[in-house]
Amino acid sequence: MGIQRVLQSLLAAASILNVAFAQNGTGAPAGYFAPNSTGVFMTHGFETLLVQPFGYDGFRVRAWPFRAPDASQISFIYDPPLEGPENGQPVGMNFDTRVNGSHFFALRNGNTIVKTFGDAGDTAGGNYRLAFYRVEANGSETLLTTEYRPLKSINPRYYYWPGPGYEFSAEFSWSTGPDEQIYGTGTQQDHLVNKKGSVIDMVNFNTHIPTPVFMSSRGYGFIWNSAAQGRMEFGPLRNRITAASTTLVDYVIFSAPVGDYDNLQQKISALTGRAPQPPDFSLGYLHSKLRYENQTEILLLAQNFVKYDIPVSMIVIDYQSWAHQGDWALQADLWPDIPYMTEYVKNLTGAEMMASLWPSVEDASVNYAEMQQQGLLAATRSGPGTTDSWNGSYIRNYDATNPRARAFLWDQLDMNYYQQGIHNFWIDQADGGALGEAYENNGQSNYIQSLPYPLPDVLYAAGTQMSAGKLYPWAHQAAIEEGLRNATNSQMGEPCEYLSLSRSGYIGSQRFCSMIWSGDTTAVWETLSAQVATGLSAASTGWGWWTVDAGGFQADPTVYWSNNIDEPQYRQLYVRWLQWTTFIPYMRNHGSRACYFQDAYTCNNEPWVYGASNTPIIASYIRLRYQLGPYVKALFNQFHLSGRMIMRPLFMDFSLTDSNINSLTALNTNVTTQQYMFGPRILVTPVTLPNVTSWSVYLPKTSSTNGTQPWTYWWTNQTYAGGQTVTVPTPLEHIPVFHLGSRADIFSGNVF
Repeated sequence: MGIQRVLQSLLAAASILNVAFAQNGTGAPAGYFAPNSTGVFMTHGFETLLVQPFGYDGFRVRAWPFRAPDASQISFIYDPPLEGPENGQPVGMNFDTRVNGSHFFALRNGNTIVKTFGDAGDTAGGNYRLAFYRVEANGSETLLTTEYRPLKSINPRYYYWPGPGYEFSAEFSWSTGPDEQIYGTGTQQDHLVNKKGSVIDMVNFNTHIPTPVFMSSRGYGFIWNSAAQGRMEFGPLRNRITAASTTLVDYVIFSAPVGDYDNLQQKISALTGRAPQPPDFSLGYLHSKLRYENQTEILLLAQNFVKYDIPVSMIVIDYQSWAHQGDWALQADLWPDIPYMTEYVKNLTGAEMMASLWPSVEDASVNYAEMQQQGLLAATRSGPGTTDSWNGSYIRNYDATNPRARAFLWDQLDMNYYQQGIHNFWIDQADGGALGEAYENNGQSNYIQSLPYPLPDVLYAAGTQMSAGKLYPWAHQAAIEEGLRNATNSQMGEPCEYLSLSRSGYIGSQRFCSMIWSGDTTAVWETLSAQVATGLSAASTGWGWWTVDAGGFQADPTVYWSNNIDEPQYRQLYVRWLQWTTFIPYMRNHGSRACYFQDAYTCNNEPWVYGASNTPIIASYIRLRYQLGPYVKALFNQFHLSGRMIMRPLFMDFSLTDSNINSLTALNTNVTTQQYMFGPRILVTPVTLPNVTSWSVYLPKTSSTNGTQPWTYWWTNQTYAGGQTVTVPTPLEHIPVFHLGSRADIFSGNVF
């Protein structure tokens, strides 16, 4: 029952969106091959499989040993999908064919076919394994993947029972080849766009949001529909995904023509949710630092934005602005008149305000006793239920999987923030389990944090950390979504009036009015370069509402100048990082800065504190972001309508027109991990090294013949042909940016 309220609201949203797409005339493609069955129910000894046509060109596969699933299983996919041959009718557990693994069957849905086969050496005619094919335009069939079962190997559908109860662990394997490329899988700080060769633990922590949604260069997409922790492995011959503790294995596979990644993204979003349209203010410059200590500092900040004539769309109050963790209220003596403050900021600058909240509750909080009494706090499988520490206190997290806990949280936020004029919420430390890090004793000494305590095995209303831990950040986002939708009298899928910012997420997080950012990154050049590939993986996972901490969040202790606003080396890094954020979905400035000259509670992080020569550069990029407003809004609108990615890895647009792109992506070269398209017209290549005055950029071929010079360098208007590497001047004032088509069309948003 832990997520029933969320699921009910999401199903209602799915109905609204289905109506919207029907009104837009989105129906089955011409000549679509309708499914030839509602599903096949296979009994295979103690194991059961249910294989159903699902969405366009897709199949949903559910498998379980012994006990059949019930309505308590957690699901992140829409039934029915937002688009598909179901015509708005739920699929449920429907089927019309029963088999026992000894008879061949084949199902076709659109251009995808699933067939059965037996293990190598099976001479008895077994048909208990699954293989998936794509039907090509000429009628031939191309193998996408099969269940991986060479002669000597572990069963590709493998179950075992590590504990005393019924919940089991599962390991499922599929065939692959050395040349297959894998895109997506959430975000990791790994400099990779192609995840081939990766082993990814599905445990959320700061900067690490592993999510089992991916696209293959073979022309299929895959969603592992589970809240369980586990692992993704992408080897040379086998792809394997595991669930640590579950009662059901559930996945969806679907196909598109090779190279048609927009098609795959449309299907991912039809299955897991379409993003709403963001509020206009969020597409401007979002300002923050760790941290503004009191109301006076915020009022002075607003005055300085006017003084320096720099536009700002959001001003953020960061953490520890409360008296105790779990109060979910600003500390009254530091923030004495919140309505006055928010109105003053709005009238002076036009900016909205956002405030940070953590999920942690300490004993001294005004809400602690009541939340204990009502059972609204997460617990642990042993001990008193504390899951981590912070700021001298051991804490418990509120249980985001419990609808009553989500309602309690929103009641506090509504009373203490929303009704006072702060309408946007930063749900920091939202990772679940411990307090957001990959270690215990958060906030204590480095030595104490280094002790190898296991991460807490948390108990939630929806299950354990092992079985439902991946639900936590998603449900935490849903808590703010539910509250904001109720407060604004709107439904999911409709345009967002306000929004949240989360450090974590999961399958379908794009359906919420919620940004995801890359976490508490270090302020060095290497980390800047890693953020590009991280953002491209987020996009491939279906998350378009993505952002970063411009300048990095925290100092690298091995680099003396890192994060110090008075050091020339850091000022250069900051300018390069900030100018790059002009060309990502959300332009956001944040960090915990160091300084030699301090005139506020913490060191400054405003656009005018990085040196007199740098202020005009920083201000020019902030103003450029507003000039690009119609273009950025057009990108978000397409993402809303069809899931079309905003940040676009080069394979998205050029894998069919430029053969170099596939080979460069396979190797994760800088061309494909450091360059990308921002929408359909702008090629972005951030400078990720210090002290450079020129930068080499590969310009992809935009057509097979490439007989024109389609690329224009933004700063000089010089044009270039594709299929070549060019070197352009990059003084500190210039980030390497090229565009296709006219700049007038870009500034007007007339690009689709």
